[in-house]
Amino acid sequence: MNASRILVVGSRNRKKIGELVELLAPHGFQLRTLADYAQAIDVVEDGESFAENAAKKACQQAVLLGEWVLGEDSGLCVEALGGAPGIYSARFSGPGATDASNNEQLLTRLAGVPRDRRGAYYVCHMTLSDPSGKVRIDCEGRCHGRIREVASGAGGFGYDPLFELAEYHRTFGELSGAVKAVLSHRARATRQFVPQLLTLVAAGGWPD
Repeated sequence: MNASRILVVGSRNRKKIGELVELLAPHGFQLRTLADYAQAIDVVEDGESFAENAAKKACQQAVLLGEWVLGEDSGLCVEALGGAPGIYSARFSGPGATDASNNEQLLTRLAGVPRDRRGAYYVCHMTLSDPSGKVRIDCEGRCHGRIREVASGAGGFGYDPLFELAEYHRTFGELSGAVKAVLSHRARATRQFVPQLLTLVAAGGWPD
């Protein structure tokens, strides 16, 4: 396989490529992030679903950069709130939202909701675009749990201190990074994405 095969992860966060590097480097992929491209843009996430936002991030950057780009969109969906905050997870508490203010908003909205109705799930949607802006892979991972009444644990970020995995009776904020790397929505989406990518390459869908 061509050792110069470049895959751009549509984020400026270099930590996001860690697991993908381990999985794809042996297959001849060179992973980069938007931080490696001065011309990369901030894509407006105005889609109506995780899939639409992931596709926008992948396709717009791919055309601009002339590279294969992996776009991702993720968030938390709470059943008692009709799926909210959903695609608005990062800005749930309004302009200037922080993890703390979003968590406070979530607890306020769920005040009085009993334990058995606090089901929730994290979603991670991944979309791969070729340099022409055509979507070549779409996949989605979910991780189900529930929202606690009180935050617990200092690990993770976002809603992790409130999101409890039923089988562990612990929040993502309490679990180690190694455990989360196996069980999280992003990990589940990645496990779908990598085999599809390798199949695409093997079939000649990613020409040298």
